[in-house]
Amino acid sequence: MTDKAPFAADPTQSRGRLHRETISTFRSPFQRDRDRIIHSSAFRRLKHKTQVFIEHEGDYYRTRLTHSIEVAQVARTLAGSLGLNTDLAEAIALAHDLGHTPFGHTGEDALSELMEPYGGFDHNAQALRIVTALERHYADFDGLNLSWETLEGIAKHNGPIILPDGTPKKGQIPAALAEYNAQHDLWLHTHASAEAQVAAIADDVAYNHHDLHDGLRSGLFTEEDLMELPITGPAFAEVDALYPGLDKMRRRHEALRRVFGVMVEDVIAVAHHRLEAAQPKDADAIRFLGTTIIRFSDKLFRELKVIRQFLFTRMYRAPRVVAMRAEVTEVVRDLFTLFIQDPARLPDEWRDDVARARDEAALGRIVADYVAGMTDRFALQEHSRLLGSDMVRFTRYIVSG
Repeated sequence: MTDKAPFAADPTQSRGRLHRETISTFRSPFQRDRDRIIHSSAFRRLKHKTQVFIEHEGDYYRTRLTHSIEVAQVARTLAGSLGLNTDLAEAIALAHDLGHTPFGHTGEDALSELMEPYGGFDHNAQALRIVTALERHYADFDGLNLSWETLEGIAKHNGPIILPDGTPKKGQIPAALAEYNAQHDLWLHTHASAEAQVAAIADDVAYNHHDLHDGLRSGLFTEEDLMELPITGPAFAEVDALYPGLDKMRRRHEALRRVFGVMVEDVIAVAHHRLEAAQPKDADAIRFLGTTIIRFSDKLFRELKVIRQFLFTRMYRAPRVVAMRAEVTEVVRDLFTLFIQDPARLPDEWRDDVARARDEAALGRIVADYVAGMTDRFALQEHSRLLGSDMVRFTRYIVSG
């Protein structure tokens, strides 16, 4: 384990929480954040939310929960090797997908379209809304009252939200993010901490690795297909040279763990080089560098694009998937439309929120909160119960990409 770097986030210098609390005697602020995220209701629901395959299709496929745990493991490894704060990197990694809808990116695409008249929808902004408002377990505040550094990482681990001239970097700033930022400035114009950047790249490492695993297990492509691709091809060739005649499952695992290692080692090497060149004096220096400090090398990034294109064609948009994407999109649209038109159909615990809604935009946000929080199975069950449909009949289809 490397000693802490001068640009690592220092929990003793945290910008604090929106609501003041007594400092824990045995946990740092970032450890406390991590623990609150793990114990949240939204984190538990990730168990039954799609990563790529519908969560009940098989016990071996990743869900949002197992994906988040894998991302957190990669983030701790990267942060530790670079002298960063592993607790902050882990907390951001564990929280990064809390805002995902049922049915993965297909569900998010559907909800984003439905929410256009009501301020938009974005899963990162929704994760921030969950940890600042929707988790309601504490007597003194709504949300989890996480530290500024963790909230910043959740909001902008993929980069600045606002350009230097003050305009949004990409379209309209999601209302959930804009509303919270108005009361607790998260510096949307800068890059995030090195720890948040580590969480972002850890997400890429994890899904590039496990989507190959899950795609092979599903039968949508074979090891022979992967031998034609960069990174994966050399990995299988190396295993074949070292272990001729190795059985299929061990061969697959040995090759893909080499792919994993290539990505992790590349990120560490590039980060060391860029940090050595930049010589940041503290954590804020990372934020104001004007560029991402934690990233893949240009060569590996190009090779990963080839793999992602292969996965897009053979896995995320396989012919048998297209019809299923349409069906689960219909589930999200039907549920959202039903609750917008008749909010009295929402559960009793949402009635007070509906009563406080000032306008249609506020009502749309409440309905989006409810629908986005659904697990795959609950969305299907509610669609069947409320609309009399039979959408639970499918198995072994993928709906995300």
